[in-house]
Parts: sequence; C-alpha cells; structure tokens
Amino acid sequence: MTKTLILLFHPDLSRSKANAAMARAAAALPDVEVVDMTASAPNGLDLFRDGEAEAARLLSARRIVLQFPVQWYSTPPLLKAWQDAVLTRMFYLSYETEGRRVEGMPLMIAATAGNTPDAYRHGGRNLMPVADLLAPLRATAHRCGLVWADPFVLYRADKLSPAETEAAAQEYAAHLARWIATPQGQAA
Repeated sequence: MTKTLILLFHPDLSRSKANAAMARAAAALPDVEVVDMTASAPNGLDLFRDGEAEAARLLSARRIVLQFPVQWYSTPPLLKAWQDAVLTRMFYLSYETEGRRVEGMPLMIAATAGNTPDAYRHGGRNLMPVADLLAPLRATAHRCGLVWADPFVLYRADKLSPAETEAAAQEYAAHLARWIATPQGQAA
C-alpha cells in the first residue's frame, strides 16, 4: 500500500523547474509515490475509461497530495478532469464501495505560483490570496470527507535561481515529512 500518493498535474513536466524539483525531492522520501498524471494520462481522463483504475490508485493510499502550478487562478485542466472522472465515480456512482473508503483520508495541496506572496493578497496585483483560489478544492475535500491540511505554496516558482529552486524543493520535502509524521487526520 502506498502511504503517500502525490498526483502531479503539470502540463509539461519537461519544461518545469519548480514542480520537477519538488517531485524529485518528494520521491526521495520513504513510502511516497509521485505520479506524473500528464504522462500517465496523455489522452486526458474519462470517467468510464479511466475512473476505475484511478479510483483504485487513490484507494491504495493513506494520504494524498495534489501538486500543480496555479494557472490563471485555477488548476490545470487535467486536475479538473481527474476530479470529474475519479471523484464523480467514487462519490456518486460507487459511494458504498469506493467513496466511503476514502473518507477521513488526509489531503494536502502543493501549488506553485509565478508571482510574489504580496501579489496574492486582498487588493494585491492578483486580487486575493492563494488560499481563496484554492477554495473550490477545499470545498471538494469537505464534500468528500477528506481532511484538509495546510497547503504548501511556492511563490515566484518560475523566477527562482537553480539554488533557490533546490532549496524550495527541500523545504517542500521537509513540509511533507512533517505532515506525514502527524497523526492521520490532523492538519499539518
């Protein structure tokens, strides 16, 4: 059983600096599996074609991380397709056999953003904090009975030097390790 499953929703990981470095650092932790969802589902995700396999993947974990770059104040399209295929199946079509089994599972968001923290504040250049942008994911977690943990957000992700990127990746791995070490069901 995978203890921590990181589903990475970067549209092109070969062009990523921050998400790729974060994924490498996370994968070095014990009992952590990182899945590049774009490579895993190059034709997108479909409820009927992919829902069962993706639900099984989720059911094999004890905790889940959704990792992605914030794009135009939202998640990448593949993450939304994953929600539509997997969560619709688990919570509306197969609740008793699947959805009920993930209730209480801890969920953490790991997001990268291109601007500075100051730009993501009420009245800032991006109008609102990243936490507000993540509200639909938090509502989804609540609806599915997942335990929401404090997100990890890396700002200026595409502007960091290689050394800063590596330091941020190590900070992410340390954040994950602390979260993993907390008793199941508690926020980090």
